Amino acid sequence: MRGYDLDLLRFLQVLIEEQSVSVAARRMNVSEPAMSRHLGKLRAVFGDPILVPSGRHLIASAFALGIRDRVQEVVRLADGLIETRALADLRNMAPKFTIRANDVVIAALALPLLEALRKDCPNCELVFAPEFDDEANQALRDDVIDLYIGATDTLKPEIRRQTIFYNVMKILVRKNHPIIAKGISPETLIHYDHISVSRRGRAHGPIDRILRDQYSLERRVVLVVPNYKAMIDSIRSTDFIVTLPDMALSHVPLNETGLEVFDYPFALPRVEAFQAWHPRRDNDPVHRWLRETLFKVAKTIQV
Repeated sequence: MRGYDLDLLRFLQVLIEEQSVSVAARRMNVSEPAMSRHLGKLRAVFGDPILVPSGRHLIASAFALGIRDRVQEVVRLADGLIETRALADLRNMAPKFTIRANDVVIAALALPLLEALRKDCPNCELVFAPEFDDEANQALRDDVIDLYIGATDTLKPEIRRQTIFYNVMKILVRKNHPIIAKGISPETLIHYDHISVSRRGRAHGPIDRILRDQYSLERRVVLVVPNYKAMIDSIRSTDFIVTLPDMALSHVPLNETGLEVFDYPFALPRVEAFQAWHPRRDNDPVHRWLRETLFKVAKTIQV
């Protein structure tokens, strides 16, 4: 054990996982020169380069890959000692968690998540902040939010992410909509006006590409709204077609609202939703408890 301690093993773990001094430095919130010094010490202690050049990049050495799992396990067990003490005191804590998410996620997750969190931590507070056009990266970096839940692909490599559920887009129409009698097909879809739900004002997407590329068809999107709840009552007396994720539709009282849900007549890509956090929170036991609780709750509400 002479020559290194637990902190140095944490740097070893991150360097092997990231295979990049700069990315590892950002994850550990230290400067690149400091991370280079840690790498130099690790090389001296273990008598191995740990990271070796491969073209313009670095890759983990055979030795480093061979000890990766054991290093991860040692760090995990050590963190578990701290975590056990912290989590044992949850009932006496009053943490405030801020999560950025869209209205679909909030409608499905907010109350179940709060209920699950308060079982262990009765005094916790949960704040759902609305999504904005700016990327979530900076809000996570600046500690403005604890978690981001969404499907954006613009997150920086340093941001940690974990898939929590998948959404499939479906058709929402009023009961006795004429398309039901005609049969829902690519051809009948384009006979009616469509409403797009997009907080960023996007009218077109994968549905339009499939209609164009596979069927040489084009639908008419005549209205774009930022959230879906405004449309639930509004479309009952119209022939509009609204596209919504199945998670949102699972919380719509269809019988009471006079609406019906149908699958699209062609395969659509699933939309991956994930929770994301800054790596500085990786080993925070309370933050990890929040993430694990959210992950479990998300699995229970899958339709």
